[in-house]
Amino acid sequence: MKYLLNVTTLRYSSEKCAGCGRCLEVCPRGVFEMRDKRATITNTDLCMECGACAKNCDFGALSVNAGVGCAAAIITGLLTGSEPSCGCSDGDSGSCC
Repeated sequence: MKYLLNVTTLRYSSEKCAGCGRCLEVCPRGVFEMRDKRATITNTDLCMECGACAKNCDFGALSVNAGVGCAAAIITGLLTGSEPSCGCSDGDSGSCC
């Protein structure tokens, strides 16, 4: 399930990846898969920026601006049936991130 399109701050460096697979284990959204003994990103739009992957990567292959803003917006949107909005936009559109 994709929540917010083209807003994730997730970054991945394949050169730093050691292929341990820890990111696959901790990612709640299934953003990663293994190919040729290294992690790859299946789709960045699946990322909800929880930060679990980057926090658990001992090799510095992953980075993300983790925080509760977008995750909270997604959860609130699902609970209320409304569009996700974390109030971090500059305009009146209410879009997240």
